[in-house]
Parts: sequence; structure tokens; C-alpha cells
Amino acid sequence: MVNKISAAVICFNEEDKIARCLDSLQDVADEIIIVDSFSTDRTKEICLSYKNVLFFERPFKGHIEQKNHALSLCHHEYILSLDADESLSEQLRESILRAKESLEFDAYKFNRLTNYNGFWVKHCGWYPDTKLRLIRKDTASWQGKNPHDILIPNHQGKVALLCGDLLHYSYDSISDHVNQTNKFTTIAAKAAYESGTRSSLFKILTRPPLKFLKDYFLKGGFLDGRYGLIICKINALSAFLKYSKIKELQENKNID
Repeated sequence: MVNKISAAVICFNEEDKIARCLDSLQDVADEIIIVDSFSTDRTKEICLSYKNVLFFERPFKGHIEQKNHALSLCHHEYILSLDADESLSEQLRESILRAKESLEFDAYKFNRLTNYNGFWVKHCGWYPDTKLRLIRKDTASWQGKNPHDILIPNHQGKVALLCGDLLHYSYDSISDHVNQTNKFTTIAAKAAYESGTRSSLFKILTRPPLKFLKDYFLKGGFLDGRYGLIICKINALSAFLKYSKIKELQENKNID
């Protein structure tokens, strides 16, 4: 008997990407749980056009909180957790379908390949970017610090690496990347500050160039050409903004 899999996806205003995600899950997932943060575009309409989708709306309280809520709504023993801007490559679909016949491991992980403005990024520290995403229910939870969530097992178990890439359609433009960086560094700075991290002028000056050198040279960002340079420079900007915003929090300033 073939095992059944639930897919869990959170989203907000993803009308341009959600259909690609849901199409890739057909035949792989026996049910698809969508937790939406009250989208104002056509996301809900698109999701409800799929027969195997169960659609829920919930106020957004954080990526980690939202994803764990989605896990709690799943009915089947195994759960495949994706973001709305992700989809399964054909090779990964076939790997999951083969594994679905037995599902002998507690969890399965696979590599994530990111598309940046139409370009597949193979370096910059962005690939292979291995992610744990297929788990036995109640054996793992989303943890980390918002917005950098990570699915972590509750106990040590058998984990397998499946062939094929999880395709991540991240940024449609450089402006999109910069805007998201500004948004995410605000969330990250608050989470870091609340956990005890403190900043200084020294960190603000040194962390950005160190981040650039690491991603561009040590992690081969230069091999991705023009986009590799852009990504690594924005990665450095992210470090600059994060530590600058932490410093403002130390000075009791509002960073919203």
C-alpha cells in the first residue's frame, strides 16, 4: 500500500507563484494544507481551484508560528512542507513518489536551487542549500529566529537525501531583493536583539565586508557572474542593515 503525504504551505499574496507550487505537488501530495494570511490578491481563488487543497486563513504571527500551525492541520503520517515560492523539480517529484512506496526513513532532505531574476544561482552560498522538508508527523517542528526558520527533528532518526532539486523562485528583480532585505533585516534585528545580541560600530564596519569576501570568494559567488556580484553585495548590505538596526534598538529607537 502506498503511503499518504500531506503538503503544508503558507502564503500571502502569492498569485504569481502559488499555482506553480501546487501543480508540482499533484500526485505527490494526497492533501494540500494552505495557511493564508488573508491575501488581498487572487491567491485564495487560485488555491480553491485545486480539488485536493484545504484552505485556511490565519493572521500572520511570524514565519515559524505560521508554519508550525500548518503542520498541526495535516492529517497524514508524512508531511511535505514548502513555501509558496517553491516547487518540486521533475526529478525530485519522481524521487518522492518512489520513496512514497515505503517511507522507511523518519525524514527526507533535498537540495534547494534558487532562481534569481531568471538566473539559477549555483554558488554564493545559495547552493546546494540542503533542506529537511519531508518528515513523519510530530517528529519535527519549525524553529530558528524569524524570518530564518528551519525545520528541526525533535529526536535523532534516520534521514535520507533524495535526488532532485527543490526549486526556489526567490526574487523577480534586484529591487525586489533589496526591498525584501530591508524587511527581513528588521525582523532579524528584533529577534537577535531579543535573544541578547548586541551591535557596535566595529560590527557595523566589519561584518559587511567579511560577509562579501566569504560569499563572493570562498563560496564562489564570482562564478555566477554579474548576478553573483549583485547577490553578494546585497548579502553584505543585509549584514550592514541588521547590525545597524540592532544598534538603533540599543538606543531605544523604532526600526519599523
